[in-house]
Amino acid sequence: MRATYALLPVASLVCGIFCTPALAAGFQLNESSASGLGTAFAGGAASGDDASTLWSNPAGMMRVQTRQAVGVLHLVRPTIRFRDEASVAAAQQPLGGDGGDAGGLNVVPNLYFVQPMGNAWRVGLGVTAPWGLVTEYDDQFIGRFQATKSSIRTLNLNPSVAWRAADGISVGAGLNIQRMQAEFNNLVNYSAALLSAAAGAGIAPGSETYAAVAQATPGLASKASVKGADNAFGWNIGVLWDLDSQSRVGLHYRSPVSYRIAGDVRFTNPALPVIPSAPLAGTVAQLSAGVNAGALFDSAVNAKVKLPPIVNLSAFRAVDPRWDVMADLQWTGWSTIRELRFVRGDGTVLQSTPEHFKDSWKLAVGASYRPGGMWRLRGGLAWDQSPVRDEFRTPRLPDANRLWVSAGAQYLFSDSMRLDFGAAYLSSRQAGIDKRGDPPSTPAYGLLNGHYDSHTVIVSAQMAYAF
Repeated sequence: MRATYALLPVASLVCGIFCTPALAAGFQLNESSASGLGTAFAGGAASGDDASTLWSNPAGMMRVQTRQAVGVLHLVRPTIRFRDEASVAAAQQPLGGDGGDAGGLNVVPNLYFVQPMGNAWRVGLGVTAPWGLVTEYDDQFIGRFQATKSSIRTLNLNPSVAWRAADGISVGAGLNIQRMQAEFNNLVNYSAALLSAAAGAGIAPGSETYAAVAQATPGLASKASVKGADNAFGWNIGVLWDLDSQSRVGLHYRSPVSYRIAGDVRFTNPALPVIPSAPLAGTVAQLSAGVNAGALFDSAVNAKVKLPPIVNLSAFRAVDPRWDVMADLQWTGWSTIRELRFVRGDGTVLQSTPEHFKDSWKLAVGASYRPGGMWRLRGGLAWDQSPVRDEFRTPRLPDANRLWVSAGAQYLFSDSMRLDFGAAYLSSRQAGIDKRGDPPSTPAYGLLNGHYDSHTVIVSAQMAYAF
């Protein structure tokens, strides 16, 4: 009863372990500070405004003159709506609806601390969430057999050190200690699995028995859930070069981080309907037992994923005592993610999904203005390229290129305390999708055909305290 095609309806549960809509392109979270958000993170590797520079370039810690702690809170609200065009229902299932708003309110915190060690050294610690967020459709979503919920939670501890190597040149480096927790849910077309099992058992499609099984078991669905976690390590290094008293350039590199996500897959299989005919009821029960034992059974799973390296090149210039301008070019090496392969504990492949991410670029420009008094105002624009290729887009990651419009302000309470606010609106290009699951099968997964309309609002607050 363990026919290969009986596995088709469960394959969609792993159509992308890290395919969760996030706020930078792909599933990267650029949200590292409210002070940076105000300029769309332009000049991040060169600004060195406060202790949050530890994330964007640890060499910037040399610009922090006293012990400083920074706490940041981001409220992130993506709106992600599917618009149907020519979708097709999975076999034995109703078509379903648009899934509602797959976004939701997310909270992203950051903490930073920098300690001067004489004139030439700084040490610091950053606590960030560099990857993740959540998307969730309702259980009547047209694409429910490909995705219902996708969740990634990450925690990154980043102890760092900076050194003034020469007059006007600082270098910094850090260790990244990361933990990732992931959960991916979807429904499984149990009715189609029964028919696949019937064909595998020699019950010919079109035969009287096959038709009777189909008529007796429409609309059945299992719930599938993959949960896993892992710890991993990476590193980062940066340099900050003061060209003169008004201008500086920063270069920062974050290494790839390799995970072996270990967890389990669990299925909640439906109860069979009451079938008056005893012979038919026995046949269906036998087919169901085979599907449950051969395909829809709980087990340990694991997947290897290599998160991409990141390079930032930033420039900062103080035009006059009131105006600063800045720019940033970021490259993310998403091509490290070519395929996602889930393997059961017994060594068999549960699913292999092609991703074929492409490397992406983000270009940001920004400015800050001091009108006088205790205030400082910021603004920024950015273009953010998606790593997702149109032909490989999935409902777990309906990602597309986006534009950022950002603004922010800082209020200086005293020499030791200041408060920063930032807000951004991210408008995504309309993202088309034509997906039949992996491997493609309209009977198992249905056809999800249409487009996504998405945008995101981010609001951030930050308190910096020097002591």
